[in-house]
Amino acid sequence: MATISRAQLLHHPSAYFSRLPHSHSSFSINFRRRKFSVTPPLLCSSSSSSSSSASTNPSIVGDLLNYLNESWTQFHATAEAKRQLIAAGFHLLNENDEWDLRPGGRYFFTRNMSCLVAFAVGEKYIVGNGFHVIAAHTDSPCLKLKPKSASSKSNYLMLNVQTYGGGLWHTWFDRDLSVAGRVIVRASDGSFLHKLVKVKRPLLRVPTLAIHLNRTVNTDGFKPNLETHLVPLLATKPEEAFPESKEKSSSSPKAAHHPLLMQILSDELCCDVDDIVNIELNICDTQPSCLGGANNEFIFSGRLDNLASSYCALRALVDSCGSPGDLSSEHAIRMIALFDNEEVGSDSYQGAGAPTMFQAMRRIADSLANSYAGESAFDRAIRQSFLVSADMAHGVHPNFMDKHEEHHRPEMHKGLVIKHNANQRYATSGVTAFLFKEVAKMHNLPTQEFVVRNDMGCGSTIGPILASGVGIRTVDCGIAQLSMHSVREVCGKEDIDIAYKHFKAFYRTFSSIDRKLIVD
Repeated sequence: MATISRAQLLHHPSAYFSRLPHSHSSFSINFRRRKFSVTPPLLCSSSSSSSSSASTNPSIVGDLLNYLNESWTQFHATAEAKRQLIAAGFHLLNENDEWDLRPGGRYFFTRNMSCLVAFAVGEKYIVGNGFHVIAAHTDSPCLKLKPKSASSKSNYLMLNVQTYGGGLWHTWFDRDLSVAGRVIVRASDGSFLHKLVKVKRPLLRVPTLAIHLNRTVNTDGFKPNLETHLVPLLATKPEEAFPESKEKSSSSPKAAHHPLLMQILSDELCCDVDDIVNIELNICDTQPSCLGGANNEFIFSGRLDNLASSYCALRALVDSCGSPGDLSSEHAIRMIALFDNEEVGSDSYQGAGAPTMFQAMRRIADSLANSYAGESAFDRAIRQSFLVSADMAHGVHPNFMDKHEEHHRPEMHKGLVIKHNANQRYATSGVTAFLFKEVAKMHNLPTQEFVVRNDMGCGSTIGPILASGVGIRTVDCGIAQLSMHSVREVCGKEDIDIAYKHFKAFYRTFSSIDRKLIVD
């Protein structure tokens, strides 16, 4: 039997479960020299659609935890997706180059290192065939450093930050925080390098005011001023620890940021402080993503909205075309599109409001057309296409059940939530919901429905943006979660595997289902 510590089990469960031989039915946990024999929670679950064993339907939950722990920012999420695609045999394209594509090929490109489009061309693709797309987003609500972040108050060094998106900002107080993002570095030959950085140790904290100085906080509510109260502490008296850094920065552009912070970044990047010419950093929570709950049935993590959807889509695409023959009978093009800036409206170069995905579709169709001279091949392809807009969904909160419409209360562990809104805040229609549910029905996968109460406002997704951009059939769906937009969110472990199976089934079977329904 394997012996692990309590701390190791709590913070890195998937790493230790994966080390257990399949023949072990139990393992020991050392809690202060006492040993308890327990049955290990399974990270693999058998599909309800077949009698296959868990070994043929491996769980992706452990891999998701690794992805979340790597992906502190939208840049890191994109870079990790890029790494996995290359490892899976996908060919990296450049938007600035001419593309030479072939049926059966697998390709991807990135934009701004925060947006990614990947696709696999069916071997039976012919001009005018459609795209089967799953779209999600890489960004999450967070705090970002201002262009001039250096601030000092009462002998503390502090960092000025901006709020990004609609976060539950009170949850960022009293957390062990750090910084991560991208840095532009000057190379020795005078060129500039784009590098990612992540300071893993706790570096920052936004402290709350003691209740002795705020006696009414529990009755009047915690109402911080986001400009003056949400300012992280970095250090005290850094000039004693880094006297040279302060001296060098006195007449340098680096004066916009504390010399101590710049020194920490240079240490992480193994470069000189003066070689750092620009930074774009998020404030991040350092607590690792992990399993939780009495039966390890939950995932506790930041950024589940929407990296959980992004990773399920990524893995579904990779695994749906990873073996020889997976694309041999495919007539369509399988695609994922992961966008940035959804949390602030998507109107950016790297957001879903840009024509990134549709420009890629047109280029793909043109490259595969060869000498085809028929009429409107791309327009016909769009008419045959289908988009799954995957973004996390509001699971019913047991302490606030009245916030959900009585008959539409999504629960954890019960499958993807199909989102409806009569006012088109979601792009789902009766037809698109039916087709997506037919995919699930064919594979015995559960689905749920969500509609917001009439007396409450409704959020939105990239679904309506993409659907209206060129006219592609779209369904909005998501994994049920709690604490959405908190620094620490929660979803059901089982729903991750259900979403992955549903997405993979979509790629493999949608063509056969779609041809059975004629609307126009």
